[in-house]
Amino acid sequence: MKTVDIAVIGAGPAGAATAIQAARLGASVVVFDKAAYGRDKVCGDGLTPRAVGALNELKIDMTDAHHIDGLRMIANTTRRELDWPATARFPSHGAVWPRRRLDAALIDAAAEAGAEIVWETEALPVIDGKRVTGVDAGKDRWAAGLVVIATGAPGQVARMVGATKVANEPFGLAIRSYVESPRHADRHLEACLTMKDGNDNSVPGYGWMFPAGDGTVNIGVGALNTMKGFKGLNLNTLIDLYYDQVREEWEIGPYLEKPRAWRLPMSTKRRHGPGWVAIGDAAGLINPMNGEGIDYGLESGMLAADLFVADPSTAPERYDALIGERFDSFLRTGRRFSFLIGHPWILNSGLRLAVGTQAIANITLKVMGNLVDSETPGTAGLVLGAADRVLAVADPILRRTRASG
Repeated sequence: MKTVDIAVIGAGPAGAATAIQAARLGASVVVFDKAAYGRDKVCGDGLTPRAVGALNELKIDMTDAHHIDGLRMIANTTRRELDWPATARFPSHGAVWPRRRLDAALIDAAAEAGAEIVWETEALPVIDGKRVTGVDAGKDRWAAGLVVIATGAPGQVARMVGATKVANEPFGLAIRSYVESPRHADRHLEACLTMKDGNDNSVPGYGWMFPAGDGTVNIGVGALNTMKGFKGLNLNTLIDLYYDQVREEWEIGPYLEKPRAWRLPMSTKRRHGPGWVAIGDAAGLINPMNGEGIDYGLESGMLAADLFVADPSTAPERYDALIGERFDSFLRTGRRFSFLIGHPWILNSGLRLAVGTQAIANITLKVMGNLVDSETPGTAGLVLGAADRVLAVADPILRRTRASG
């Protein structure tokens, strides 16, 4: 039996952030991951200003990342290129940092802070009654004051503690590859909000071109399961259609690797219990309106570490309460919004509105940049709050008539 203060299952950004913060505060930490060091995580690679702010707080050297000034939104023939807004809390720039390099920088910082990293080892929670008391990893058992679940989309670990998806809540799927382009150093992310599948169905989601500054661009598309025909949606066809759409303007070459898909969880039944917390994607902390969750993963990981070091006995309950205060209202609005835009005529009308005027486009920008929560409401937050009250009334109808229904 080995003993640590915190055992983290998952070495992605959320798990690494927990380890960095906790180890720097003097806690003993071990991190487990099934993959080998240097593994690539399929992702869009885009970092919002919120994510950059969290990385700055963790003192991560970002000279290897490509600086991004803002977002170019496209809806049919309308284009708006907007810079990220300056706020008191977040920097006025984002970044693109391929996950192989981002994750390595974070887990290296965790090791440097004193965390032990165990690669190519599956760790599963040890449950004594209703309490998680540690993990079984390979041939070893580790006792831990707190087990942090940072495993991404729900799997075996989540099922063991009951942190599974809420039935009938939306989720997303996305697919990406890389292409070479002379525009690889572009300083704006590009998002095409008007997408259609191979059957001419409107897709609630978007296609993206995220320039990495290293000769390549991350190209991808994502969709919510609230759309008509979602069960028959072919992601490879969808990314090929988008590739054809942007090929000439971006002067792109062929895919540099086979497109790879992943699931975007947007809800969870539980994110804490005696002796454990779930963070990041494992806690359903993904913005349903853009599929982004790296920033929430970093923040939730740091929060879990701070609360444990302050008071191990109350950390899980305090974590759940504070995450709820900060994010639950906004994420609930996003899930309700997902059912709304699952109806094609609402989606098409809404997209014209989203970029139709400068004022509304500025609100869309803040939503797409994850710059809205209970601590930074602003105009966008007030608008979303009003929208949530309307959606609360319409939500039962929208769910009953969901396009994929």
